[in-house]
Amino acid sequence: MSQASPRLTASTKSQVTFESVSEHPKVLALVDGANEVMAAMGYTEHGRRHVGEVQRMTGEILTALSFSPREIELARIAAFLHDIGNCISRTYHPLTGANLAFTLLNEMEMDPTEIAPIIGAIGNHEEISGTPISGISAALIIADKSDVNFRRVQNPFVESYDIHDRVNSAVKSNHLRVDASQGSITLELDVDTTQATMMEYFEIFLSRMVMCRLSAARLGVRFGLVVNGIHLEGN
Repeated sequence: MSQASPRLTASTKSQVTFESVSEHPKVLALVDGANEVMAAMGYTEHGRRHVGEVQRMTGEILTALSFSPREIELARIAAFLHDIGNCISRTYHPLTGANLAFTLLNEMEMDPTEIAPIIGAIGNHEEISGTPISGISAALIIADKSDVNFRRVQNPFVESYDIHDRVNSAVKSNHLRVDASQGSITLELDVDTTQATMMEYFEIFLSRMVMCRLSAARLGVRFGLVVNGIHLEGN
């Protein structure tokens, strides 16, 4: 199922690694700065925990679907950087994030042919204006939208929770299951419906689940959603 591109398998003088990006002081400063902006605006967590989870799930998706090791590494880099644009503004953060990522990776002397798919994935990860343009992009989208759980809530005051806080706080566990043999990717959620109703969940997540379905199709598999053991959505 791998959609390997010849340009991604070409050897380069010096390959930038996921570790060198994820441990870079400038990268970490931007990730932390992005989350500070989100916290100030009352949004859920978009910091190191989030990007760490997203890069992990992105890698697991592409590993299960037999993408090449280098494609997987580039996808994990994209996932770790995908929300840094929030340090500027929530508005258009995929585009500003892609520009910041280009600057960082160019400074690290990454080959431009490897920067291109990374910034393309970052620039297209939101449902308002993005679309799954590649396997790397599709995996990032699914992983990003699958990180919904109580650990993302940053607001310490329950009485002032908005719908995003309520829904995330109600999700007690989330698991992304990739079954290449069955051609499926399934997001499994354990939701406390006394804290948030399923109508509230779909109010904010329906467009994201549609984008996950499109992304799964890009990867040649089906996407499904299972909540409290009940299959609710898929194709």
